[in-house]
Amino acid sequence: MMAKQEDFTVSVIIPCYNQALWIEETIRSVLASTYLPIEIMIVDDGSTDESVQVVEQLAKQHPLIKIYQQPNSGPSVARNHAISKASGTFILPLDGDDLISPDYIARAVITFKQDPTVKVVYCQAEKFGAKTGKWNLKPFSLENLAKDNMIFVSALYRKSDWQACGGYPEDLRWVSEDWVFWIAMLKNGGKVVQLPITGFYYRISPNSRRKGMDKHKKQRLIDYINTHHADFVYRYLAGPLRFQRRQSKRYNKLLRFFGLLKDRRK
Repeated sequence: MMAKQEDFTVSVIIPCYNQALWIEETIRSVLASTYLPIEIMIVDDGSTDESVQVVEQLAKQHPLIKIYQQPNSGPSVARNHAISKASGTFILPLDGDDLISPDYIARAVITFKQDPTVKVVYCQAEKFGAKTGKWNLKPFSLENLAKDNMIFVSALYRKSDWQACGGYPEDLRWVSEDWVFWIAMLKNGGKVVQLPITGFYYRISPNSRRKGMDKHKKQRLIDYINTHHADFVYRYLAGPLRFQRRQSKRYNKLLRFFGLLKDRRK
């Protein structure tokens, strides 16, 4: 028997920090969605510009919009804050300067309805702004996920799975917290589906976070994954994740051959 429609409410979670120039366009892309029921939850993360005022004006016109505020704490804290209050069965995170297509949510929900074993649904993506063109994402596999992230933050999943994996890591601020989140959610199983549509638009600007990964942050991220998800990386890479991530499995197998690496897989 198919679940009732209200069981498929989607909560769109939008952290916002000093994005007054873009946040209205982002929210309107969600309001243009062909899917209902949804709720739009904006968390202002201590903005010092006019972001709150822009959102408040939109909220007066659209009761779907809810606004929360917090001291500046980073996107993980903001997402966890909103998701803990969300009424939706499904969650769609969306950064405050990115966009979605009108059919993205509807197509994702159909996928969940057709196959209850699916955990994550995402889509194809394009970049816009300072750089344009298709975002060429690597194919998903657990081994690929152990080396890199190919699921952007704006994928749909169940709130219950967010809760089961402990939410977004709040001790990783501005450093690929979404990659660690997907590892925590998917390492023990669950299907991942990429829709054959362009449903997500990633804004490239001079201060985009993807450009801010220096060597120190990269090593910190690798150390974090090796510490918190050693079982996962040892299972798929035969050892820890290395600074040269794509060479991790080859290097670990070589060390193992010479008896220089112990097997910590569980």
